[in-house]
Amino acid sequence: MLSNYQRSADKLAANLKAAGIQDSAVLQSISEIPRHLFVDDILQHKSYENTALPIGQGQTISQPYIVARMTEVLRQFGISRNVLEVGTGSGYQTAVLAKLFENVFSIERIKTLQWQAKRRLHQLDLYNVSMKHGDGWLGWQSKAPFDGIIVTAAASVVPEQLLAQLADGGAMVIPLGVDEQILTLFTKSEGKITQQALAPVRFVPLVAGPIS
Repeated sequence: MLSNYQRSADKLAANLKAAGIQDSAVLQSISEIPRHLFVDDILQHKSYENTALPIGQGQTISQPYIVARMTEVLRQFGISRNVLEVGTGSGYQTAVLAKLFENVFSIERIKTLQWQAKRRLHQLDLYNVSMKHGDGWLGWQSKAPFDGIIVTAAASVVPEQLLAQLADGGAMVIPLGVDEQILTLFTKSEGKITQQALAPVRFVPLVAGPIS
């Protein structure tokens, strides 16, 4: 018999499909991951709604549709191996990525959030994630280049160091802007960068510098 949470996760995946998410592997990942584990107990009754929720430290767990859409965009380029996530947060997006890509490298500037995310990922037996406490604007040079990059906070300008760490043939999806933010796709082919606006979004800002 399915648990209440499993039924809720399956319903969330069905709702995302109805909203336009087409990648069946992404939808399967959404249905397999217990999102309630990534929010505080007081908010667990809202954990399978298609909405962003606070996770403390002024941060949020992203709306499931946005998590699925950003992941789907990367997969459209045939990316399967090394993905960089800038902004681990709760670890929910990280878990979705870990189900779909061979190696996930995730950077978080807030140490307490990083610890919590690591505990949740281990609870789910997801061990293909490497974590770093650091400045997301700088990326993770020693692990570059990356086939895909997902940035889960809005950058006021294009982070050039992240583009430099993108592999040829790779793709980066990132919200850009301050008051008005646009989810933006960058692709690299033969060293040339192409930029494409995808949709208006709302994210917390990408802040420089790690904190304990």
